[in-house]
Amino acid sequence: MQTQKTLPRELVPGLFWLGDCLEQKTAGKIYHTYNAAYLLVGTNACAIVETGHPKDFPLISRQLDGLLPGLPPLKYLFVTHQETPHSGGLGRIMHKYPEVLLCGDMCDYALAFPQFAHRMVAMKGGDEIDLGGRALRLVEPVIRDLRTTWWGFDTQEKVLFPADGFAYSHYHEDGHCGMCAEEAISLDIPEVSAVFADRALFWTKFTDMNIYIDRLQWLLDTLEVKAIAPTHGLPIMDPALTVPRIKEGLLYGSAVAEMGPDAGGLAADPMEKRVIERI
Repeated sequence: MQTQKTLPRELVPGLFWLGDCLEQKTAGKIYHTYNAAYLLVGTNACAIVETGHPKDFPLISRQLDGLLPGLPPLKYLFVTHQETPHSGGLGRIMHKYPEVLLCGDMCDYALAFPQFAHRMVAMKGGDEIDLGGRALRLVEPVIRDLRTTWWGFDTQEKVLFPADGFAYSHYHEDGHCGMCAEEAISLDIPEVSAVFADRALFWTKFTDMNIYIDRLQWLLDTLEVKAIAPTHGLPIMDPALTVPRIKEGLLYGSAVAEMGPDAGGLAADPMEKRVIERI
């Protein structure tokens, strides 16, 4: 078994991975994934990317308390879209940090948090948040969860924040918690990404994913992405090595018929059976 890493963890200079595992029961076993948040540090300001799952806010709050002293002021919060695992801590972050501006697609946020409406900044693709020495840019969301989704990009270290675009679980028993994808050497990424797509991005099974794969590669090449910080999944520090394995999982989902439970309570699809047995 590998040694688990603890969060927060600095992935590249000035980028900290926050949060904790989300444990879900599947066929009597524990299925681990992340609803991660990130702290991006510039010379003039800091920004939070995503808010984590609602259950994680007390932990993320403590992690921020340990990181922010001595850093530039926290001024911005960017949330990729309005789904709870991404925006569930929004109100509490805005309350705790009264100078923070919420940035991104603002659809419906003012209805849920009218008291913060004056601190909401609508942005679209190509717009940037200047942190000093680096910017957080909104870029094309190749794989969307909601129509309001935007992805983020750190212009300094070339890190992509793809929301649900690189979503997969990991093996708790193998010590993968807190690791980067390349450190989790026993993780079968094609299998776990295929299962995650089946459960969270069900539409991928009913469209030609080659179109999305090609566009995703175009985005990675155009931005010269050096690392990927997904909301659900272990951070990817070597895209050339790991992204092809993610693509394999996404393509698998669109190549099979709809999955469903069998008489034994496991998925009828053999790939998902292997994943459940593995975790």
